[in-house]
Amino acid sequence: MRLKIIHTNDVHSHYENFAKAATVIKQLKDENSLILDGGDFADFKSIELQGTRGLAAIELLQNVGYDALTIGNNEMFNGIETLEYMASSSPFPFISNNLMKKEGTEIQGVQKSIIVEKNGLRILITGSSPDLGEFNDGLGVKASSYEESIREEIKRHSGQYDLCLLLSHVGTFADEPLAAKMPEIDLIVSAHDHKLFKEAKIIEGTIINSAGNYGEHVGIVEIEVIDGRIHLLHSETLSTTGVEADPEIVDLLKANKAKAIAVLSEPLYGLEHPLWHDVIEENPISNLIADGLRDMMGAELGLINSGIVNAGAFGHLSRKKLIEICPSPLNPTSFEIKGSDLLAAFEQSLDVQSCLADGRGPGFRGKFVGSLHVSGAEIVHDGSSIEKVWIQGEALDPNRWYSVASSDYLQRGSGYPSLAHNRNVKYRAEEIKDVIQLYGHQKPFTEQAQEKRWKIGSKTIV
Repeated sequence: MRLKIIHTNDVHSHYENFAKAATVIKQLKDENSLILDGGDFADFKSIELQGTRGLAAIELLQNVGYDALTIGNNEMFNGIETLEYMASSSPFPFISNNLMKKEGTEIQGVQKSIIVEKNGLRILITGSSPDLGEFNDGLGVKASSYEESIREEIKRHSGQYDLCLLLSHVGTFADEPLAAKMPEIDLIVSAHDHKLFKEAKIIEGTIINSAGNYGEHVGIVEIEVIDGRIHLLHSETLSTTGVEADPEIVDLLKANKAKAIAVLSEPLYGLEHPLWHDVIEENPISNLIADGLRDMMGAELGLINSGIVNAGAFGHLSRKKLIEICPSPLNPTSFEIKGSDLLAAFEQSLDVQSCLADGRGPGFRGKFVGSLHVSGAEIVHDGSSIEKVWIQGEALDPNRWYSVASSDYLQRGSGYPSLAHNRNVKYRAEEIKDVIQLYGHQKPFTEQAQEKRWKIGSKTIV
């Protein structure tokens, strides 16, 4: 009995490439094929996904004929409500054996495993999602031990299947030792760390394959089962470079983009005050974000880098405009940090070259790091060094721990390394663009955003 597994992983909404991958998959598939995705197919940087609550991704997978998808971290990043909406609306299963709501209840629409029959073979398909640590709570989810969860599914379905297949979005670094420890797993589609295998590996009898990322390759594993033993017949990862895009996928993308733009272009409200932007100069839209974060997270200090915003907001605000001016899917984050590390970051922010540095980092979709903008503080400087810092009217104490509301980008120390020396981190599922939306129509906040917090030679305390 033969079986052909065709898979993708870590597409991250690179749907122009996926349109090419779709051509490859449709040419390869037959009645004995399983078509699977290892997670992170739906990255909400895509306007098509933001305007359809993720359903555009499901339509693409459905058109190609996918049998199942496991939940990666990016399927979670728009929050538990969106994940449930996608999973419940999908005609093919969303699988995760170790993911649940943060209170421990099941996620609507998500299955721990399924059994599929192909060419007389009963295939148990289960999937594991990554544990994002403290970040899970803000997204409304939690992940249990994937090893224990896999064992539970194997035990639960004992005697009901001929082949066990794991969709793992934990990473090849974990999957390879897992194969050695758990011989009950016959085949692993590995994802999360974007590894590209030229051909499948065999570890202690378990077949593992990973197809890189961004839809640039399609994985294929062909096996034969004889007398209960699995034999690898052929495996490779096929490049999509130079392949013609599938016209049906192209049409779906066009239709969903038009639908999304129409939905996202609807005005939310008019702006009473212009929220202009500048990478170096203190500006109201960055101040508004800092103020909103401090209020949202209940912190002593709000802190954001101006590079998170690409442009200002004028006239009226819409979701489309928010995506354009603040495309980074970064999250409101609170943490505690010592005054000495805050001071080092403020000093760095006076260096123009630091502000104009490349801002690349996880989740960052801007160009420059940008200058730091604060809320609840006044910073006095001479243009090149800090003279005095007041936080809520009191002089900054280098040895005191302060509660700060910021983004996960700055919390990681991206752009401003001293900010990585923090503790007691908490995240929220909203994105920074949502902070602009929440506070951009509140007059006290838009008026306060016009006020300068960085002052030259002034001893006035706000």
